[in-house]
Amino acid sequence: MALEPLYTSIIGIARAMFFAQGLDMRLTGEKNFPRTGGAVVVINHTGYMDFVYAGVPARVWKRFIRFMAKAEVFEHPVAGPIMRNLRHIPVDRTAGSDAYSTAVQKLREGELIGVFPEATISRSFEIKHFKSGAARMAKEAGVPVLPVTIWGSQRVWTKGLPKNMVRPKVPVLIDTAEPMEVTGDPAEFTEKLRGFMQGRLEELQARYAELEGPYPEGASWVPRRLGGSAPSLEEANALDEAEHQARIAKKRGSGDGGSGSGAGPSSGSADDAGSRN
Repeated sequence: MALEPLYTSIIGIARAMFFAQGLDMRLTGEKNFPRTGGAVVVINHTGYMDFVYAGVPARVWKRFIRFMAKAEVFEHPVAGPIMRNLRHIPVDRTAGSDAYSTAVQKLREGELIGVFPEATISRSFEIKHFKSGAARMAKEAGVPVLPVTIWGSQRVWTKGLPKNMVRPKVPVLIDTAEPMEVTGDPAEFTEKLRGFMQGRLEELQARYAELEGPYPEGASWVPRRLGGSAPSLEEANALDEAEHQARIAKKRGSGDGGSGSGAGPSSGSADDAGSRN
């Protein structure tokens, strides 16, 4: 395994940040990460720091995760060179099949590819609809899917709530399930995977209450199902759709006609896999 000094340094900085923040990182199942070989790491999405937290259990075997991220990030003068050095995968929404093909090739070469199949942060803190691209990539590359479920990250930084980055001093639970082979139709597998991860999420939520005590009634970071004031899954989906339509209208108003993925499901679209945004 080749040395990657920049990625290793960034992980060290992240761990120092976790300590300074007083985060109580609790891992279960981390040894389910493969020591070698490729896998699609499928992660639920409740906060902006999930891509950092998801990499923590991979370090049990000194592995690195390559994330699929919007191409715009790679164009940033500071973030761009770092993203390229870390060998993450740019997703151009006008040519999503290119990123998909790159991801499949990296999986065949033994890399771990990180995917957020919900595509956006779940404002409800429940698991949203999954895009099927992660399952299709895994099946095409002949590698397993590795489900990673995170709970607690929304208390640090999430969509629509104030940042709490200085000293949140909260638990963040990260569960890694056993690798799953993609069999049968990828769309059907994806639905089963979503249900499986919702079940794991609910288990983590129950453990969280054991650690922290009962969830505070009406808290904005707590799902409606558990007595919080977060929007329901249906309400959250409606908010996401309104935001999406507003972005399209803004692009059209600025002279950019808006763009889709540029690749249908049959050709393999990275948009359908779920890139980090």
